Amino acid sequence: MKWNWQQHEWPRFWWDDQGFSDLEAQFLRQAGTLVGTSKHLHDDDLSTYIVDAMTSEALMTSEIEGEYLNRDSVRSSILQEMGLKFTRRRVGSGEKGIADLVIDLHRTYNQAITHQKLFTWHAMVVNERTDIANIGQYRRHSEPIQVVSGNVDNPKIHFEGPPSKDVPAHMEAFIEWWEQSHPRGRKPVSTVIRPGIAHLYFVCIHPFEDGNGRIARALAEKALAESLDSPSLISLSQTIHQNRKEYYKQLAQNNQSLDITGWLHYFAQTIIAAQKNALQSIEFIIEKTKFFDRYANQLNERQTKVLLRLFREGPAGFEGGLNAENYIQITGTSRATATRDLQDLVKKSALRKTGTLKSTRYHLVLLNK
Repeated sequence: MKWNWQQHEWPRFWWDDQGFSDLEAQFLRQAGTLVGTSKHLHDDDLSTYIVDAMTSEALMTSEIEGEYLNRDSVRSSILQEMGLKFTRRRVGSGEKGIADLVIDLHRTYNQAITHQKLFTWHAMVVNERTDIANIGQYRRHSEPIQVVSGNVDNPKIHFEGPPSKDVPAHMEAFIEWWEQSHPRGRKPVSTVIRPGIAHLYFVCIHPFEDGNGRIARALAEKALAESLDSPSLISLSQTIHQNRKEYYKQLAQNNQSLDITGWLHYFAQTIIAAQKNALQSIEFIIEKTKFFDRYANQLNERQTKVLLRLFREGPAGFEGGLNAENYIQITGTSRATATRDLQDLVKKSALRKTGTLKSTRYHLVLLNK
């Protein structure tokens, strides 16, 4: 079995162009809609959305790799670095490192990719890890780098990267490709194709001891930002995370061939899905503003607290719907008061009631639903 990097034509990837022009047009339309819709947000709301998107990206790119971080710590670290109001808390090295990565990605989207930039990102991703021999450097160990699963006695090898001694040459070629494929480069590559190539190309080199997947996804985000000439306003990793099995399946199906048509279709469609998720989130923030404008001076403190908690769940809503027990838990009020408050919110058409008795649930009433 030959990996793609072992093949004579490497790294000359190829693909069937059919269908990509439609995907590119769809991407550009949605990018325009995203920018246009975001202009309807107040400055504070836009800042909140950007922080939330960056937080989701940091958390989900980590969870894809099986690393579960504290959301509040990641968000606090991002807020602090961006000079915004934050609640001071202890932030772990993992949370701090991945927060630094997404902030750098946002701030330096238009800067060139260099070996040093990748070393800096790697140091962020594996921040203070004591099990990594080469932090902020390409791997140097003599043993093969492999992605494996199964028992130690009978491991399944999903992928093996090139020898460490060859990594600097591979990465020099990668950076040259990155520069040439840039929208203003000598050989520009389509907006929806370049991120997919960047991700697969980088992860097949596997230049670092660990953190390659997270850096590959950061490169895909950066490729999008370079095409748009601004940060992309999406969380690509959040969308990938929604179907991790398909992501890993596509990677496995495209690491032994230089024909990467299937991977590029998958990745382009994932980008477009991420745009749709982002647009839904921005529209939800606009709806939140309209909602509280609509009910200004009509809500008591308890009702406001619960409604804000519901909106914090985002477009997906409160898991299972809000019930009286949730209301009591959030507000600390009595059952009788909770019942009166909920009935009042239904009467005002702020909440919609479904079910009966113990199955009674309450849902936000939004005008665009």
